[in-house]
Amino acid sequence: MPTPKAKVCTVSDRQHQLLEQISRKATNPHRLVERAKLVLWAADGINNTEISNRLEMNRNQVRMWRARWADASATLAEAETSATSDKKLIQLIVDILSDQPRSGKPATFTVDNIVQIVAVACEHPSQSQRPINEWTHQELASEVVKRGIVKEISRYSVGRFLKGG
Repeated sequence: MPTPKAKVCTVSDRQHQLLEQISRKATNPHRLVERAKLVLWAADGINNTEISNRLEMNRNQVRMWRARWADASATLAEAETSATSDKKLIQLIVDILSDQPRSGKPATFTVDNIVQIVAVACEHPSQSQRPINEWTHQELASEVVKRGIVKEISRYSVGRFLKGG
C-alpha cells in the first residue's frame, strides 16, 4: 500500500522568524523546541523520515505534528493579517505546538489545598489540640478535613503531598 503523502507545511516569513526564535530560546521546553524545528524543516521540504531521524522521534509523531500545523494554517494566516502582535502570535504558535489536554479524571486537590495541607503539617499537633507529638498521615488527613481545607482525603494522598510527588 502506498504511503500517504505528507501534509504540506506552509510558513510565512513572520512565522518562520517566530519559530526560529522559539527553537533557539534555551528556556523553552524541549518538546516545544523540537516541534518548532519539525515545522521549520517540514516547511523546507524535508520528508517525515528525515525529520524523525534528526529529532529521534517516531514518524507517526512527525506526521501528526505536521498535520496539526497544516490544519492550523488558516488560523495563523488570519491572526497575522489582523495585526496581531508578535507576542500573541507566538502564544498561538505555542498553543498549536503544545499537547492537547488528556482525558482522565480532573485533579481532586488544588495547589492551594496542597499548600495548606503542608502548612498544617508544619504546625505542632498541640496547636490543633491533638494529643500527639508528631503528625501521622492519618491524623493530618483528619485535621485538614476538620478545618475544611478539603472535604475528604486519604492518608496516602497526604503522604504523597508531603513526600513531594
